[in-house]
Amino acid sequence: MSPVFAHGHLRLYLLVLLADHPMHGYEVIQALGDRFGGTYVPSAGTVYPRLSKLEEEGLVTKSADGRKTVYAITPAGRAELDARADEIAAVENGVNDSVKSLADGVRASVGEAMRSLRADLAASAQAPRGRTADEPVDVPSEGARALREVEMALSSFRQQVRADLRRRATRGTLTSDTVTRLRDGLEALRKSL
Repeated sequence: MSPVFAHGHLRLYLLVLLADHPMHGYEVIQALGDRFGGTYVPSAGTVYPRLSKLEEEGLVTKSADGRKTVYAITPAGRAELDARADEIAAVENGVNDSVKSLADGVRASVGEAMRSLRADLAASAQAPRGRTADEPVDVPSEGARALREVEMALSSFRQQVRADLRRRATRGTLTSDTVTRLRDGLEALRKSL
């Protein structure tokens, strides 16, 4: 999966979240998940080290609240947000783009799954009828197995290429030449089949 945040932007976004109100780590993870509509939920291994680093830098404090550790932004953290207000706007735009991109990926995956399910249902509707209850279920033909393998390979390929292209777009290295080469290569492959 392509990175959701550019380098250093998650750190800044954590400060944005904590500027609203103090939170414990799990609440921070949930807030990020909510912000991304559930399409991206960072792991504890992603969030807690960054919160610790922010604490070391004096931008957040932590305090115990029973068994939970609550993080709060400090005046230095608020000053950091004020000083980087323009960058925060860019991070917000990047988050919005990431949400759209992740949602598009989920939508495409669901669409592919539905098309595959419809094809399987249509194929089973075409299967010979009148089989008795004690007859064994037909083993899928070699062609049906091969088609499923191809569909899985294509789905995996598509997801990896999309992730690679999103990464390049984020870095600003995705060009129209890349799109043309991809389109031409895919068309040549289709014709060769």
